[in-house]
Amino acid sequence: MNVTQDRSGVIHTLGAYALWGVLPIYWKLLDHVSPGETLAHRIIWSAVLMIAIVLMVGKWNTFVDEWKVLLKNKWKFSGIFLATTVISLNWLTFIWAVHNDHVIQASLGYYINPLISILLGILVLKESFTFRQTLSFLMAAFGVLYLTINYGVFPWISLLLATTFGLYGLLKKKIDIGPIIGLTIETMLVSPVALIYLFSISQSAFQWNALFSTTNILLMGAGVVTAIPLLLFASGARRISLSMVGFLQYLAPTLMLLIGVFLYNETFTTAHLVAFLFIWAALINYMLASYQKPSNKPLQKIN
Repeated sequence: MNVTQDRSGVIHTLGAYALWGVLPIYWKLLDHVSPGETLAHRIIWSAVLMIAIVLMVGKWNTFVDEWKVLLKNKWKFSGIFLATTVISLNWLTFIWAVHNDHVIQASLGYYINPLISILLGILVLKESFTFRQTLSFLMAAFGVLYLTINYGVFPWISLLLATTFGLYGLLKKKIDIGPIIGLTIETMLVSPVALIYLFSISQSAFQWNALFSTTNILLMGAGVVTAIPLLLFASGARRISLSMVGFLQYLAPTLMLLIGVFLYNETFTTAHLVAFLFIWAALINYMLASYQKPSNKPLQKIN
């Protein structure tokens, strides 16, 4: 893999995390809609958008061929089904957290997630670390641990978000499906469940007699705000190591933390400040260590 591809992977991944970082603002606009209904619309409109993209870029035949491969390959089908399940749970948890004024706890979850990504990289993908990279891991772990202990309650929201997204990242790394086709299949797999849920609820926030109401537009737009960062993430994650992906993720929770504190007036304690400083120091140290590698040793290619 060449340097240009490595840089492209970093740029795409950073773009995904920046969009994810400001996503609480979007879900907050839908706090009058139940998290379950919001999730169902998010899944359905994402599937609709991805099918349109597949048709526009002329990849329908590739999409059909991939479906045939999945039906014949039980391991691959199981992998993408599991990826679909964990990302759906991640989406629901995040929407619920924003809906119930837990943006800071959601940000903590995405601070913890890189540690889980690193752990998965070591245990499953056998990624290795230099001394400085290991030091970065310990610094970040201390910041997260300090914040967790001083938070005052068991951070189940944070841990669930971290675990589900860490597993999703690993599965996307192991499943050899392109980002456009992969996301299309994922959203289509779970869309029937989402449709059944919408038809089962007694009163929906989506009104067909007022198609272009603000709520309807926001619910339909959930497909756009979901698809774009996931496509960027899928494209970027294929070009850089899982450990690098994990550390780049610190951008998203930092934006969430700032939004939770300054936009939604959630409490920001001294513990948050200490953790914030340790985590960013770890990120800076890790990035410096990575760029000091010999130029002829590219970042690990994701198979």
